[in-house]
Amino acid sequence: MYEHAEGTTPRREHGYCLDDVARALVVFSREPEATLDDLRRQYLSFVFAAQAEDGRFHNRRGTDLGWQDQPSVEDCWGRGLWGLGAAVSGHAEPRQGASALKAFERGARWRSPHSRAMAFAALGAAEILSMMPEHSGARELITAAAAMIGRPEAGEGWPWPEPRLTYANAVLAEVLLAAGAALDAPSFVADGLRLLGWLLDVQTRDGHLSVVPAAGRGPADTVPGFDQQPIEVAALADACGRAFALTGEQRWADGIDLAVSWFLGTNDARTPLYDPDSGGGCDGLERDGRNENQGAESTLALVSTMQQARKLSLCTR
Repeated sequence: MYEHAEGTTPRREHGYCLDDVARALVVFSREPEATLDDLRRQYLSFVFAAQAEDGRFHNRRGTDLGWQDQPSVEDCWGRGLWGLGAAVSGHAEPRQGASALKAFERGARWRSPHSRAMAFAALGAAEILSMMPEHSGARELITAAAAMIGRPEAGEGWPWPEPRLTYANAVLAEVLLAAGAALDAPSFVADGLRLLGWLLDVQTRDGHLSVVPAAGRGPADTVPGFDQQPIEVAALADACGRAFALTGEQRWADGIDLAVSWFLGTNDARTPLYDPDSGGGCDGLERDGRNENQGAESTLALVSTMQQARKLSLCTR
């Protein structure tokens, strides 16, 4: 599966996106193999280049290697910090890890008005705190992200702290879990487990995942909805992996199994998103099949989900 991306930087039609490269850095930082060192260096170098002097990040880079946008604190900022945090806690060489920490600290001074950007950045902070529990910048960032996410709404009808489910929804629940563990705040963990449990229940239909479509889902929307995106499933798998690590409860292991099964064809269209010939992941689940394009984000979503499944199998042997 890794061979699909080997030797390349994730690329879109007209250039490269930090969103994809930073996600690749997260995924490959989880792997200990020395054969992946060149990829980790390549991805980390791209993240360094994307960061402006003030700590914010560019996202779009042309094939001429010029940046095509202005630095921001949108999702690319959050994913950039997530990638840097993963490099610090993962398998980067010591000098690279030190540089990644400095770059993280430069970017972590910012705050985004966008909940997903803050959540991605907070996952980077959680990676830093796994190595340096008292790191003040990481603690302040993850605390701010948890405060932005807020508490679940009262009642059972729609506890989600937003009026609609949008994208990468489970990342909000995962950040509460990560914040609770890092800050020794049991209330954050309880809130995260409640939101994740509800999200898993509301996205399970007839024994398989039926995840939020690209247009989102509100309380009155009917299911199933299309097109369903691999990023939703990968976010669920990551959050369930963190919940299982914290609690050891079977329901979170079952959530990872559902995520794997979705990619393998147990879904609303009964269509695999995993292409065994290329090792890639297709871009979306449609009502009558799948989007045959195999973009970087979708393939990385597949790989990260399989990483969670492998980690689970090692934990439960």
